[in-house]
Amino acid sequence: MDDFPKKLDDHTIQFVRILPGPIEKVWDYLADGKKRGTWFAGGDLPPVGERFEMRFKHSDLSPNQAPPPERMKEMDAKGHTSSNVLLAFEPPHRMVFTFGGEKDPALVSEVEFKLTQEGPPGDNKVRFTLTHSKIPNRDIMKGVSGGWSAHLAILQYRAEDKTPPAFWDVWRKYDEIFAKQYA
Repeated sequence: MDDFPKKLDDHTIQFVRILPGPIEKVWDYLADGKKRGTWFAGGDLPPVGERFEMRFKHSDLSPNQAPPPERMKEMDAKGHTSSNVLLAFEPPHRMVFTFGGEKDPALVSEVEFKLTQEGPPGDNKVRFTLTHSKIPNRDIMKGVSGGWSAHLAILQYRAEDKTPPAFWDVWRKYDEIFAKQYA
């Protein structure tokens, strides 16, 4: 396990993190829209099979601030809303939803979160697995690889009850790495 995703195939990447538990605490960072909004995107979840919106406001993910990159300034200033469908919801172990494709339905992918106990129960560790599948092309794979890496870094801080660094500083680090890796 490291900061980088494992490429499972040309359309699927997977991240694994070990987070402090208990599992219910980590689950809350996925299922609770306000808590999810502290590391990724906020928004209430609907029943399975229904559409929902997630609201992204990257500069709100930390009290520490850094300017967004030029190409992200407008999106960061206004925020961004994505429309998704909740495909599976199995507390406190699994959640799956569609991702992307607001402008083009052919670009819809899927995100799956899985939580499992890591080690003996007394260790209070949770294996967090994020699998992003059906990624339509290499450019989107580059973007989601860097984006998830940055968001998961913020989640790690939140799960450890620490104040995260400025999101855009974290994002820049990964964006540079994946720009080279997917070049």
